[in-house]
Amino acid sequence: MARSNRRRRWQNIPRVAAELVDRFGWSPVALLNTIDRLTPGRGDRARKVGDGISYGPLGRQQLDIWAPTHPDSARLPVMIFFYGGGWHAGERGDYGFAAAAFAGHGFLAIVPDYRLVPEVRYPSFLEDAALAVRWVFAHIAEYGGDPAKITVGGHSAGAYIAAMLALDPRWLGAVQLGPDTIRAGVLLSGPFDFAPFREWRGRATFGGYHDPADTQPINHCRADAPPLLLQHGSSDRLVYAKNSRALDEALTRTGAPHELRIYKGCDHAGTVVALSRPFRGRFPVLADAVRFLRSVLGLPTSPPTP
Repeated sequence: MARSNRRRRWQNIPRVAAELVDRFGWSPVALLNTIDRLTPGRGDRARKVGDGISYGPLGRQQLDIWAPTHPDSARLPVMIFFYGGGWHAGERGDYGFAAAAFAGHGFLAIVPDYRLVPEVRYPSFLEDAALAVRWVFAHIAEYGGDPAKITVGGHSAGAYIAAMLALDPRWLGAVQLGPDTIRAGVLLSGPFDFAPFREWRGRATFGGYHDPADTQPINHCRADAPPLLLQHGSSDRLVYAKNSRALDEALTRTGAPHELRIYKGCDHAGTVVALSRPFRGRFPVLADAVRFLRSVLGLPTSPPTP
């Protein structure tokens, strides 16, 4: 009887933890990652197949790889997901829930670390991100991925990184990759038009750069950019939705393919929280992203499962 009671209490942990996060608001991603891991079903759909793989010589130039447990193709589409943290914080190990979300829908998902402020300033983290893309392009076939179907995504500062890689060809060019290496992108709650730098993170990260306008994704829109999905919460008070709306307008002016999704009542963390299994019912962030990416890549689309 005691063993049965302990089992029931353990099985209730994901529900109770999810209720605590839901009631008291955003919590550290490490907790969210734990909740996602404890939620029944994740292991049935996604598994980690690479841990701490070096894509460069420096300590933070490492990445993790997640794969579908039951892949439906010998050559899987690829999602490289860059986490947020204001360019000052973040660890790839805390974002297994995001990688597992895409892996569970048929993608080979990669989460790279990158160097952070104050160790570095702009553009060092973009250089790291481009180096990670180069590693993926060169090696992902060894893990069952298709180097011709590489997509990028990210939340907050990570969405900024993904946007700059997709829009400004110089970063991939610096690592001998063509601008068509990235086939599509999904950008969650990203800062795309925030110069001059009034907020401390922006000042610390970009304030010393000689050309502030050059650091802004909105100034690098081009007609031949890969298709982008902009996803933002209407209640975001950290990175306001006007960032995605402004990028939407700029992409429209240049004729670049893209979509905009604004989720009513969703705050800044809400878009990335919605990738975690207990919270996918809140906002259709994952469903919209998977539909968009599979459509752009010419892959069969099917209704996402929990």
